Amino acid sequence: MDRHDEQPTRHEIGKRTYLVADVEPLDVDGVRTVAVGCALWVVGFLGLLPFYGQLQDSGRGWWVWTCLAGLGLGLLGWEYTRRRRQQRARGPRQSAGGRRRA
Repeated sequence: MDRHDEQPTRHEIGKRTYLVADVEPLDVDGVRTVAVGCALWVVGFLGLLPFYGQLQDSGRGWWVWTCLAGLGLGLLGWEYTRRRRQQRARGPRQSAGGRRRA
Protein backbone atom coordinates (compact mmCIF):
# COMPACT_ATOMS: atom_id res chain seq x y z
CA MET A 1 0.00 0.00 0.00
CA ASP A 2 1.35 3.38 -0.99
CA ARG A 3 1.97 5.85 1.82
CA HIS A 4 -0.20 8.46 0.03
CA ASP A 5 -3.21 6.11 0.04
CA GLU A 6 -3.38 5.91 3.80
CA GLN A 7 -5.89 8.05 5.65
CA PRO A 8 -4.60 10.33 8.40
CA THR A 9 -5.08 9.04 11.92
CA ARG A 10 -5.25 12.53 13.41
CA HIS A 11 -7.27 15.55 12.40
CA GLU A 12 -6.65 18.94 13.91
CA ILE A 13 -9.62 21.28 13.68
CA GLY A 14 -9.20 24.52 15.53
CA LYS A 15 -7.87 23.81 19.00
CA ARG A 16 -9.13 20.23 19.02
CA THR A 17 -7.37 17.10 17.80
CA TYR A 18 -9.49 14.14 16.69
CA LEU A 19 -8.10 10.62 16.51
CA VAL A 20 -9.46 8.30 13.82
CA ALA A 21 -9.86 4.67 14.82
CA ASP A 22 -8.57 1.98 12.47
CA VAL A 23 -11.87 0.10 12.09
CA GLU A 24 -13.16 -1.75 9.05
CA PRO A 25 -16.65 -0.70 7.92
CA LEU A 26 -19.55 -3.02 8.68
CA ASP A 27 -21.13 -4.89 5.81
CA VAL A 28 -24.73 -4.06 6.62
CA ASP A 29 -27.41 -5.06 4.14
CA GLY A 30 -30.45 -4.20 6.27
CA VAL A 31 -32.08 -7.64 6.28
CA ARG A 32 -31.67 -8.20 10.01
CA THR A 33 -32.72 -4.64 10.83
CA VAL A 34 -35.95 -4.94 8.84
CA ALA A 35 -36.67 -8.38 10.34
CA VAL A 36 -36.32 -6.97 13.86
CA GLY A 37 -38.62 -4.10 12.91
CA CYS A 38 -41.23 -6.56 11.63
CA ALA A 39 -40.98 -8.52 14.87
CA LEU A 40 -41.55 -5.34 16.87
CA TRP A 41 -44.68 -4.54 14.83
CA VAL A 42 -45.99 -8.05 15.60
CA VAL A 43 -45.29 -7.56 19.31
CA GLY A 44 -47.11 -4.22 19.19
CA PHE A 45 -50.08 -5.76 17.40
CA LEU A 46 -50.33 -8.70 19.80
CA GLY A 47 -49.89 -6.39 22.80
CA LEU A 48 -52.72 -4.11 21.68
CA LEU A 49 -55.11 -6.81 20.48
CA PRO A 50 -56.56 -7.65 23.94
CA PHE A 51 -57.38 -3.95 24.42
CA TYR A 52 -59.00 -3.44 21.03
CA GLY A 53 -62.46 -2.79 22.49
CA GLN A 54 -61.16 -0.14 24.89
CA LEU A 55 -59.04 1.43 22.15
CA GLN A 56 -62.05 1.52 19.82
CA ASP A 57 -64.20 3.18 22.50
CA SER A 58 -61.59 5.88 23.11
CA GLY A 59 -61.09 6.56 19.39
CA ARG A 60 -57.70 4.87 19.23
CA GLY A 61 -58.64 1.69 17.41
CA TRP A 62 -56.40 2.81 14.56
CA TRP A 63 -53.35 1.88 16.69
CA VAL A 64 -54.00 -1.82 16.01
CA TRP A 65 -54.33 -1.22 12.27
CA THR A 66 -51.18 0.89 12.28
CA CYS A 67 -49.28 -2.11 13.64
CA LEU A 68 -50.66 -4.29 10.86
CA ALA A 69 -49.78 -1.69 8.23
CA GLY A 70 -46.27 -1.41 9.68
CA LEU A 71 -45.92 -5.18 9.54
CA GLY A 72 -47.14 -5.30 5.94
CA LEU A 73 -44.73 -2.57 4.81
CA GLY A 74 -41.96 -4.21 6.81
CA LEU A 75 -42.54 -7.52 5.04
CA LEU A 76 -42.25 -5.74 1.70
CA GLY A 77 -39.03 -4.11 2.89
CA TRP A 78 -37.73 -7.45 4.15
CA GLU A 79 -38.25 -9.04 0.75
CA TYR A 80 -36.61 -6.06 -0.96
CA THR A 81 -33.51 -6.18 1.26
CA ARG A 82 -33.27 -9.97 0.88
CA ARG A 83 -33.32 -9.68 -2.90
CA ARG A 84 -30.83 -6.84 -2.82
CA ARG A 85 -28.44 -8.92 -0.67
CA GLN A 86 -28.71 -11.83 -3.10
CA GLN A 87 -28.13 -9.52 -6.07
CA ARG A 88 -25.04 -7.99 -4.46
CA ALA A 89 -23.68 -11.45 -3.61
CA ARG A 90 -23.85 -12.42 -7.30
CA GLY A 91 -21.84 -9.36 -8.33
CA PRO A 92 -22.24 -7.13 -11.37
CA ARG A 93 -23.98 -8.65 -14.38
CA GLN A 94 -22.44 -9.05 -17.78
CA SER A 95 -24.23 -7.19 -20.54
CA ALA A 96 -24.60 -8.53 -24.11
CA GLY A 97 -21.65 -6.43 -25.33
CA GLY A 98 -19.25 -7.99 -22.86
CA ARG A 99 -18.94 -4.87 -20.74
CA ARG A 100 -19.86 -4.86 -17.11
CA ARG A 101 -22.83 -2.83 -15.97
CA ALA A 102 -22.54 -0.87 -12.75
